[in-house]
Amino acid sequence: MDSPAREAEHPRRGPGALPHVAVVGGGISGLAAAYFLRGEPVRVTVLEGSPQPGGKLAASEVAGITVDAGAEALLARRPEGTELIAGIGLGDQLVTPGTTSSAIWTRGAFRPLPRRQFLGVPADLDDLARSGVLSAEGLARATSEPELPPTPRDDDAAVAEYVGARFGREIVDRLVDPLLGGVYAGRSEQLSFEATMRPLADASRVHRCLTEAAASLLPPPQPAAPRPPVFTTLAGGLGALPAAVAEASGATIMTRSMVRGLTRTPGGWRLLTGSAARPEAIDADAVVLAVPARPASRLLAGVEGASAAAAALGEIGYASMAIVTLAYPRSAFPGPGGLAALSCSGYLVPAVDGRAVKAVTFSTVKWPHLLGDEDVDIVRCSIGRTGEEAVLQRDDGELAALAAGELSEATGVRGAPVAARVTRWGGALPQYTVGHLDRVARVRAGVAAQPGLAVCGAAYDGVGIPACVATARAAARQILGYLKARQRQGT
Repeated sequence: MDSPAREAEHPRRGPGALPHVAVVGGGISGLAAAYFLRGEPVRVTVLEGSPQPGGKLAASEVAGITVDAGAEALLARRPEGTELIAGIGLGDQLVTPGTTSSAIWTRGAFRPLPRRQFLGVPADLDDLARSGVLSAEGLARATSEPELPPTPRDDDAAVAEYVGARFGREIVDRLVDPLLGGVYAGRSEQLSFEATMRPLADASRVHRCLTEAAASLLPPPQPAAPRPPVFTTLAGGLGALPAAVAEASGATIMTRSMVRGLTRTPGGWRLLTGSAARPEAIDADAVVLAVPARPASRLLAGVEGASAAAAALGEIGYASMAIVTLAYPRSAFPGPGGLAALSCSGYLVPAVDGRAVKAVTFSTVKWPHLLGDEDVDIVRCSIGRTGEEAVLQRDDGELAALAAGELSEATGVRGAPVAARVTRWGGALPQYTVGHLDRVARVRAGVAAQPGLAVCGAAYDGVGIPACVATARAAARQILGYLKARQRQGT
């Protein structure tokens, strides 16, 4: 016989009690949603299944230096992330990169990433030619793009299909795919042009060619003027952000509290946590689902009238990856000054070149605040694309050796690293495949039909921290609007 669900520490709402909002998921999206509910006449509980909140933001020491194990930067030009950081009192800890110049390791050499491009789509064909990324044949095909007639496009298309039709396949393989792979761990043959390059997709509808559309999204070239930083981070690492947001939110944070069921009640919602043998029920007036698409789909599958939203969420796949962080004596790198002699913040590797490592960040070059008395350079190697799950089945030692070997081939670093850390992110990155915007629209329409329910997270409008924070703010506003309307109606 099944055990009856025990009531958790949250009592049912009585006369005069504050409305209770349950946030399912304690990653940065869920914590930000709780933060945006602060100061309102509600009480908030964040339910996180793992032992600590934070999701994919974490940091730990490598060779005595605190280095992020997950996301290590956020876009500075999107204000949502920096505004959140300022709001919780950490604005004075924001730091900017020492250099933002990057390279592509392809065709046997480091080649500078073209400066004027949008996710690999060139805005300046002369700049593309100077980079040397493409072969002579590939460059000739790409530079013919402004002369091509318009390429027909339905509501959506794969990035490789549309961009390849404009510039040729080589620019997709050696520029666009590496950049998208770094963001989504996905492949341009599957990723949606409309969802992953939405500003460019919009601009392409009003410009004669895709080169002009990309140029319209970039500031005009000003060689003499310093460009504002594209990225920023916290001096103590972005891994410090979740705890600070959680504290600033004032919410109750319940870890090891996996939500296994969600049902409607006459007064709101009931969430089922705990084990099958000892289930616990938590009642809430409103719920924010801040978990990945598949768990959200499973929870909504049991809610009457939410089957369409659940089905759409179930169509969103995820890619796994690993971050291998290596520490070397500064003298192990050829040339004076260690990694700094390479004059870039890291490099990308096209999948077509057959390497396991898809991206490398020279952490102590990109973030000079990491330099200390340890006389070491820190390098982060990213491994894992959709369809390459087999490489991630290697043990930590094999992954670290694989990353070190490819790094040595690219940079000439000598000897073994003095420290290594392997961090695995299973099912970490949602795949915005063709039709993604339609799927998101179906999810939001289904959720909007459920009073007191909202969703947020990386599965919807972008995988970066600012995009996640933006969805969290929208979810909080949606919940507050519902609760205020209910209060006015006296229910």
